[in-house]
Amino acid sequence: MKLFRYLAKEVLVSTMAVSFILLLIIASGRFVSYLGRAAEGKMTFEFLFIILGFHIPSFLQIIIPLSFFLALLLAYGRLYIENEMSILFACGISKVKLTFYTLGIALIATLVNASISLWLAPTSEYQSQLAKAEQDQLTVFDFLQPGRFQGKGFNTTYVAEITPEEGWMKDVFISNTSKVEGKNIPTQTLASHAEQIQLEGGDTYLVFKNGTRFEGVPGQLDYRITQFDTYAVLLDEKGELSIEDPSTKPSSEIWRSDDLNEQAEWQWRISLVIMIPILAIIGTSLSQVNPRQGRFFKMLPAILLMILYLGLLIWGRTSLEKGRIPSSFGLWWVHILFGLIAAFLFSLFNEIRLIKKPIKADKQSTSTSDGQPS
Repeated sequence: MKLFRYLAKEVLVSTMAVSFILLLIIASGRFVSYLGRAAEGKMTFEFLFIILGFHIPSFLQIIIPLSFFLALLLAYGRLYIENEMSILFACGISKVKLTFYTLGIALIATLVNASISLWLAPTSEYQSQLAKAEQDQLTVFDFLQPGRFQGKGFNTTYVAEITPEEGWMKDVFISNTSKVEGKNIPTQTLASHAEQIQLEGGDTYLVFKNGTRFEGVPGQLDYRITQFDTYAVLLDEKGELSIEDPSTKPSSEIWRSDDLNEQAEWQWRISLVIMIPILAIIGTSLSQVNPRQGRFFKMLPAILLMILYLGLLIWGRTSLEKGRIPSSFGLWWVHILFGLIAAFLFSLFNEIRLIKKPIKADKQSTSTSDGQPS
């Protein structure tokens, strides 16, 4: 039991460290992407951290199997280099028993990833999609930053100041295009101030006060200039929130579904759980190194094998969604293939020979020096 706790500590601590590093790398890339959208006025700055937090469980369900595999190679590789494994084998710990200990450690990672993949990740993705849908309901004026021109080309908006209490927009300039008889006519609106008003029916109007509206191209006969005291524009009507993405649906709802996308999502979630014990056997088999070779000697082929495993799962999921692979076949063939690879590597690791060569008994000659039997 002490040996199991020692191995579990070595592997799981390394798993958490590798998971944290991979999570930082992935989250940083997403953060930069979201930060660019926030700078363009497509999302609020507060929403950036909310959406990123909701996506973390989805990152972890992929990161945990990979980090566990890498941590296993690093931890066991160190034990081999420092001859601790040689001492364990000399004390009677067989390679089969070591593999069972590893599968026990893998069970802990499997249960954690199962709870994330089957429950936490779908719940977080649903909340993410819900927040995104609510964000999409906001108009461009909800993202305005005073004193800055926002937008591109003809679609440009400028507000000098927004009063904190009333929410009035002062010194407003809006440039956009409107369709008149099938033609896009450039329009510009100047107003001393404006505000958004939402009616009981849900429609939202932008009401301008004391301004001027320009329509058309200057110099043409249809160019119009209109001065107004009050001018209201109906903003885009808000549609009903509808979330149908399979990644947001509970596992209990999609595991019996006939929809290809939902079947692919269900098998993907299960695959991220099944692959951990398979990778545990592969990692245990490939972690054995000679001290002269170094702990990273088998790291490259092991990582390539892991990438191939994940790549085939991704390819299989895409093919399943497009109907190229029957749902009964699904992603199971990938696990069977790598299960056979794991069994083969384990047989090499444990020095198991499927075909044993017959041992020929040496016949001892009893003849004397002159060739006569003694």
